[in-house]
Amino acid sequence: MSSTLFRTKKVEQSILDTEEPEHALKKSLSALDLTVFGVGVIIGTGIFVLTGTVAKNNAGPAVALAFVVAGVVCALAALCYAEFASTVPVAGSAYTFAYASLGELPAWIIGWDLVLEFALGTAVVSVGWSGYIASLLDNAGWHLPAALGSRDGAHGFGFDILAAALVLVLTAILVLGTKLSARVTSVVVAIKVTVVLTVIIAGAFFVNGDHYDPFIPKAQEVPAGDSLQSPLIQLMFGWAPSNFGVMGIFTAASVVFFAFIGFDVVATAAEETKNPQRDMPRGILGSLLICTTLYVAVSIVVTGMQKYTDLSITAPLADAFKATGHPWFAGFISFGAAVGLTTVCMILLLGQTRVFFAMSRDGLLPTFFSHVHPKFRTPHRPTILLGVIIAIVAGFTPLSELAELVNIGTLFAFVVVAIGVIILRNSRPDLPRAFRTPWVPFIPILSVAASLWLMLNLPAETWLRFAIWMVIGFAVYFLYGRSHSRLGQRMAAAADSGGSAGNRE
Repeated sequence: MSSTLFRTKKVEQSILDTEEPEHALKKSLSALDLTVFGVGVIIGTGIFVLTGTVAKNNAGPAVALAFVVAGVVCALAALCYAEFASTVPVAGSAYTFAYASLGELPAWIIGWDLVLEFALGTAVVSVGWSGYIASLLDNAGWHLPAALGSRDGAHGFGFDILAAALVLVLTAILVLGTKLSARVTSVVVAIKVTVVLTVIIAGAFFVNGDHYDPFIPKAQEVPAGDSLQSPLIQLMFGWAPSNFGVMGIFTAASVVFFAFIGFDVVATAAEETKNPQRDMPRGILGSLLICTTLYVAVSIVVTGMQKYTDLSITAPLADAFKATGHPWFAGFISFGAAVGLTTVCMILLLGQTRVFFAMSRDGLLPTFFSHVHPKFRTPHRPTILLGVIIAIVAGFTPLSELAELVNIGTLFAFVVVAIGVIILRNSRPDLPRAFRTPWVPFIPILSVAASLWLMLNLPAETWLRFAIWMVIGFAVYFLYGRSHSRLGQRMAAAADSGGSAGNRE
């Protein structure tokens, strides 16, 4: 059985599958499009909200260093993603990479994980978008009925019509074409980056150097609490985490990591890129570098404008301008946040549909979802199915408590991709690699260690929920995916005809 569970799919076969007319996606994206996608999905709720939370509770002005730490963890993973995306330019991101290096069962596990990550990410962000829009409408004197407003933290029956409507509109745009999605994203990203640059440039004039003293506040041990809410590392090793101090910076990094989630989504569009060997590394690494620079600059400016102990947790950027007597900027920032979250939802939804499409094309999910639209050349069936499901989930469910599942899912993907780079380097040294991760295996091993460290800083409850989702995934694979695998069917046909497919294709 183990030989079938860990059968790998040749890179050449993965690329051949993309050329089948009924499964072929349209190649229309450039390096600029990919960079815009990356910036569009990375800059979102994290920078507009988390800056105040981690500065006030974990790191003080040193939150800028926390963003650097989180950025380094992502950069290590990005180097691994860039090699895979340029070597295996096929939809599916970490799922496809795992299939080529680790085997079918690990590929299924990571694919199932990505479906959860992107679905929850889309739903969570759409609910946050709804809250911003509702707030802007309230400021204009227009009030939505309570039963149709944001469900984030709400009780009783209700439906968040704004969140659901956003997901459905974005679903329609994605069905019409990836290039159209890129154009819409470009406009929205321009607005979002303008807002962030406004915060940096305008805020720099209101910085008070006294607010940086102390830059790294004295460490404070965190009191014990609910075991399920405690970091897993505390339960496993009895390590007591601290707020502030040097360790507080690392604790903050595990929180602000959420602000970087999304650069890996760029890899899911590899199959729709004109020149993936050249453009995928540029898009992945370029978007990450731009966003890290902006994050560090924003955090330095905001903690200089207002003492970290006084920062707002819900809207730190906007409220910092209010505190300096410039409320006009607050409305401008809220508008930019609302507009910016639109692209986050769109690109997360795009990423999920491409992973689902790739798994369907391999037979691990029903092949009904692996056919592209005859005119638009997009995977319209999984896009519509997942769009409707996510719209319903976003409309009915307050999802803020599930956001950490997105973190653990992303970090788990980072671990798999890094291990996959080492294995594929050893098993297929002959493959042409337009981009090579430097210092293999040192960089991938460091990426695994850094990702695991941040995962261990997540609450035990998050690990429990993640384990439940994985158990469901195992059941689906053994009840359906394993017997319907196209790779398995090819190997069986080769064996029946007297060929020798071997244990590894």
